Amino acid sequence: MASVAGRGRAPLDAAVVQGFYDRMRAVAPAAYGAIERDRADDPTRPFAETACGRLVGSLDASGLRALGMWAHHWCMRFYDDDTRVGVRLVGEIAGRRGLGWTADEARWLLDRSHEAGPAAGHRFTLPLAAAAELPSGALPEDVPVDTVPADWRRLRAG
Repeated sequence: MASVAGRGRAPLDAAVVQGFYDRMRAVAPAAYGAIERDRADDPTRPFAETACGRLVGSLDASGLRALGMWAHHWCMRFYDDDTRVGVRLVGEIAGRRGLGWTADEARWLLDRSHEAGPAAGHRFTLPLAAAAELPSGALPEDVPVDTVPADWRRLRAG
């Protein structure tokens, strides 16, 4: 749980980051199970009928943010594995509005995305959706939200 800010910026408060990990750990077993069930299922099934879709439907906004952060983190770590189901889950959460993203959550997601590197092409899907819901000026000026791949909108569409 070392500094997630990097590039000379002040790190996020350790207690805040630990809170993110605690929330993600709470949804991780259900998320991992849903992803594994969906990997073995029909990939053309409508999202709402998938295990991930049912999990998303069962969570409130706070739970969806935690699930999104966990799925984003999982996809960033395992981008060289079969993450299609995870990417679909992240995209579905990114498409939802009004989840109440905080500046710290968006900053953490953006930092994790920049650390992942270009091989994880979908890395900006959720962070940019979260940042877009924040009021202007909510993120520190040194948080890079403008250095994303030109085709990130296509990636967000799935």
